[in-house]
Amino acid sequence: MSKENSSPTPAEAALAGHTPMMQQYLRIKADFPDTLVFYRMGDFYEVFFADAEKAARLLDITLTRRGQSAGAPVVMAGVPFHAMENYLARLIQHGESVAICEQVGGVTGKGPVERKVVRVVTPGTLTDSDLLADKTESILLALHQGPRHTCGLAWLSVTQGELHLAQCAPDELEGWVARIDPSELLFSADVTTGFEQQLEALRRASGNGSALSLTRRPEWQFDAALGQRKLLAQLHAASLAAWDADALPQAHAAASALLGYCEHTQGRALTHVQSLKVDRDDDTVDLPLSTRRNLELTQTLRGESAPTLFSLLDTCMTGMGSRRLKNWLQEPRRERGEAHARLEAITALRGDVHGQGGAGPWQRLREQLKGTGDVERITARIALRQVRPRELVALQLALQKSELLAPACSGLAALLTQISEHMQPPEGCAALLARAIAPEPAALVRDGGVIASGFDAELDELRAIRDNCDAFLLDLESRERTRTGIANLRVQFNKVHGFYIEVTQGQASKVPDDYRRRQTLKNAERFITPELKAFEDKALSAQDRALTREKWLYEQLLDQLQPHIAALSQLARALATLDALCALTERSLTLGWCAPTFVKEPCIEIRGGRHPVVEARLAETGSGSFIANDTHLGLKARMQVITGPNMGGKSTYMRQVALIVLLAAMGSYVPAQSCRLGPIDAIHTRIGAADDLANAQSTFMLEMLEAAQILHTATPHSLVLMDEIGRGTSTFDGLALASGIAAHLHDKTQAFTLFATHYFELTEFPAKHHAAVNVHVSAAESGADIVFLHEIQAGPASKSYGIQVAKLAGMPAAVLNHARAALAALETQQLDARAQVDLFAAPIATEVVAPSPLETAVATLNPDTLSPREALDALYKLKKVAAAK
Repeated sequence: MSKENSSPTPAEAALAGHTPMMQQYLRIKADFPDTLVFYRMGDFYEVFFADAEKAARLLDITLTRRGQSAGAPVVMAGVPFHAMENYLARLIQHGESVAICEQVGGVTGKGPVERKVVRVVTPGTLTDSDLLADKTESILLALHQGPRHTCGLAWLSVTQGELHLAQCAPDELEGWVARIDPSELLFSADVTTGFEQQLEALRRASGNGSALSLTRRPEWQFDAALGQRKLLAQLHAASLAAWDADALPQAHAAASALLGYCEHTQGRALTHVQSLKVDRDDDTVDLPLSTRRNLELTQTLRGESAPTLFSLLDTCMTGMGSRRLKNWLQEPRRERGEAHARLEAITALRGDVHGQGGAGPWQRLREQLKGTGDVERITARIALRQVRPRELVALQLALQKSELLAPACSGLAALLTQISEHMQPPEGCAALLARAIAPEPAALVRDGGVIASGFDAELDELRAIRDNCDAFLLDLESRERTRTGIANLRVQFNKVHGFYIEVTQGQASKVPDDYRRRQTLKNAERFITPELKAFEDKALSAQDRALTREKWLYEQLLDQLQPHIAALSQLARALATLDALCALTERSLTLGWCAPTFVKEPCIEIRGGRHPVVEARLAETGSGSFIANDTHLGLKARMQVITGPNMGGKSTYMRQVALIVLLAAMGSYVPAQSCRLGPIDAIHTRIGAADDLANAQSTFMLEMLEAAQILHTATPHSLVLMDEIGRGTSTFDGLALASGIAAHLHDKTQAFTLFATHYFELTEFPAKHHAAVNVHVSAAESGADIVFLHEIQAGPASKSYGIQVAKLAGMPAAVLNHARAALAALETQQLDARAQVDLFAAPIATEVVAPSPLETAVATLNPDTLSPREALDALYKLKKVAAAK
């Protein structure tokens, strides 16, 4: 071989100056450049160099410098192996990913111990309950920027085992990301700058309570043809037509990256992912990010988990039930079939079918569900071969419970009968687990004591040798005391020196010649004899062999469980669904809710409606009872113009209508005396105001952006909440914009609209718009004070009561007196001027100039989504259009 061919590569040359161990580490790190590598060294996981500096900062652990490699100090930090999960959880909260590098070889005396990365823990691929809260789902989303203004989406929860596909336009991404609520988002390294900026904005707006992690992946991984092949292999199918997924090339490209990333992080194929669902934008009731935030579905406006609608609903007995309930809340279906089925099941569980009112089986079922293990996550961890022994015990107990639950559900309602059928445990699975796993196993297989006695004869024999140590040592100690005459002689064991005979220094002269010194202490000598040495070799060998045998048996057990994965996944879904239904049943009875009625004609008719969360808080704090209100929206009254004082309850009333509509759509009873609901395709809200300083957007700009989005996307089947639109600018500008927005919603959009305002000029709106009505939140004056009645009454409010509210806030009397005088003067000056202005007159017609072909061509371009090649093609097309002109 020539000298030229034998010369080292630059990478090898760079490693040559390092110690053998650091060479091993750096080779492993090169495969995970953007991931923290936890490198196992004895009882610690170490991180080095830049990883060490980052880990020390995020985990508040000590950063040290030890020794040298390649002529420079080795910067390192470490965490104890037994506490690794705690540190992993903290890193995941920061959006970091961690590669776990374990020692997989024995000590050979030639170079470092063999090590390899056994798994990669990332925010979007969590399955471990130590890293993931019981009620939280870890969702991984892959996003592909395709040509012709189309984006492909593929996402899954590794624990649920269901893969989702979708395609959308770039301007629809925010809605999709809000709906999916991912923990981690994969995107290609070759996306345009504008598209990456859009993703960064989505990350900042993420509503899942922790930072959305953005992960850049190589361009070649987003390949449509490769994605289609991977999907077919994953589903064991010859075509995607059965799932209506064969004509989604951009989604296939996203799926390619998604499945490849999951296999990369888990170290194996996802055999439990065996179902596919194609999501369309018209499948669910549209709940934009602003709606989810303003209605406080899963987070308060302060970012807390309670009090929210979900925290009120969630009385589930299991984590998988809570996650299923949250999914129903966040993705209510437009088609009413699922809602009907859930309502029928809740009615049956309540015992209302025969008018028994609450005497149904829900309490007994909930009692049996209590303490059930998370079968959904356990099943996924079995498939990934990451399951712990105690989780298998929990699975065995859950399978026993399911045998009792299944017959109790059968025949009550169609959905409950289906649950009963799916809750049948796989044949022999529970018995296998009961025979194989000890009733109280060790936490980890490496600790031993996992496999049950009697399951394997060879293991039992090895354990007998190990367990008989105590009897042998006591016998040896007694014989040696007699033989030597040393009354305080002791035979003992420790992990460092093994077995030994300990004699105090004062008795050392009495030891026989066959004693061999093993260790000298300050006050004692430790010896070993040929007999004790022979026993030590046998005992320690038996212990090592027993542990090796246990590990092998455990792997064999996981092999035996693999064929049951599909049945266990189905059983997990059934248990979760039953738990969620029982929780909704309990809530409906405890909180006094009613079953909604679905009708085909457009309407929202609510009698005695209440805000569920506010009502619960009032009851909890003893602050009084909630004032219920009626709502009537239909063809003749599509819009309510709501006026009344601040703190009077306008926003609470609007939100309660939206929450009742949402609860009905998900298939829950609702906080009202009665509810009739027509078709609903979206709930839009424009409530509250806050600057977005990061994006240099003012309160008013955000207000206008949200309002514009509503005007563009709402339909006659949408519910729209507009709260004090126009207040972020001058009075006249705000009034003019509010009147224009109200007119557009009434005349063009024709959505069901609750329009709260402090502009009293807008109370004239219903007089000139046939489908609008005035309502107000009532209040009563008592001298100079005000009493809020919180009742919605017909007609406009008579005044704003702003000065009275300021008095309640503790405003100084001098300021209040000045304000009263100024108010009187302003009302006198502006009364005549405003009377001459017709806010709702038709706009003056102006000549509309048609855009030129060149202008039209430019307007259709979106430079942020164009690849370099597409941009060049577009430039040539524009040149042709200009030449033709």
